[in-house]
Amino acid sequence: MKHTKTYLLVPAILLLLVLVSSCSKETVPYDHPFFHINFDSRSRIEVLSNRKDTVSYKVYLSSSLQFEPIDLTYEVIVGDGLQENRDFVLITKGPTLTFPQGIFERPIKIAWKESVLDPAKNNTLTIRLLSNTRNFTLGMPGPDQLERELLIIKK
Repeated sequence: MKHTKTYLLVPAILLLLVLVSSCSKETVPYDHPFFHINFDSRSRIEVLSNRKDTVSYKVYLSSSLQFEPIDLTYEVIVGDGLQENRDFVLITKGPTLTFPQGIFERPIKIAWKESVLDPAKNNTLTIRLLSNTRNFTLGMPGPDQLERELLIIKK
């Protein structure tokens, strides 16, 4: 009976030591604000050439609450196989999205039109984040700048 208590006591003491040592560590929260764009957590997507609807491609602000509006500039790069008003219409006008206080996502809306594509041409549309008024990171933090742009391939 005495050995059974010893076998139970040793793991209990070890568990207590682990809990006490983990509680004494100070955790520093990760607070590195950034903008990023994706669609269903992907940065490269395809749309069919017969698509006929409007889609919101969202740009996200990952930060604590901001008390001043932040302007984000972006560009839309159209491949030589696509043409605005024939293959798509940019509903969101202008190269700037404004993120007011408390808003953490803004859409870039594109209306897709049914069209016949030349497969030998570049049938892509890229939305690329360029700059912002707070100098927050563009794309996910890190050297690869993942999700700084969204590549849309029309097939």
